[in-house]
Amino acid sequence: MAGDPAAWTEFFETYGLHVIRWCRQHGLQKADAQDVSQDVLLRLWRHAANFEYDPALKFRRYLRAVVSSALSEWYQDYQSREVAPGGTANVNRLLELPVREALIARLERAYDMELLELAKGEVRQRVLPRTWQAFELLAVDRRPGTEVAQLLEMNIATVYTARLNVQRMIQDVVSRLENEDAVASPLKTQ
Repeated sequence: MAGDPAAWTEFFETYGLHVIRWCRQHGLQKADAQDVSQDVLLRLWRHAANFEYDPALKFRRYLRAVVSSALSEWYQDYQSREVAPGGTANVNRLLELPVREALIARLERAYDMELLELAKGEVRQRVLPRTWQAFELLAVDRRPGTEVAQLLEMNIATVYTARLNVQRMIQDVVSRLENEDAVASPLKTQ
């Protein structure tokens, strides 16, 4: 990833923007939120060439540690500066552990959503268009099975079987992607 600008751009759009948004929602000024996010990305960049991924851990745990460290250092630096009156309330909220945990949970949700979207894209290419439509109409749009069966001119049992099969395939792909993530981190250089 260190030598692939497109991969870094995608990584930033997936994770960096979440860090910035979270910091802004909790009172950091735009520049400070960007500093924290840039610090996280710089740490990842610096360690990418020599990064040795522990297969027993998942990438999100590593990312969690980097984000937590960057935030802790920012907080320490902030506390050593003089703050304008009234400016400490928002920062004090940031220093609370539940708020930091909210960022980590948000990053994990972003990671999970990225895996889900990748899995859905892969599975969609592997199934018949009507099978995918049955899945989307039932599972995503939450339309009644009888309506979906009538709309797609399928037997109702076939509609439910299609949804179940697609859901299982998506779960299998997500599991495979998570296992691949545990074996080869996206931070490894080629």
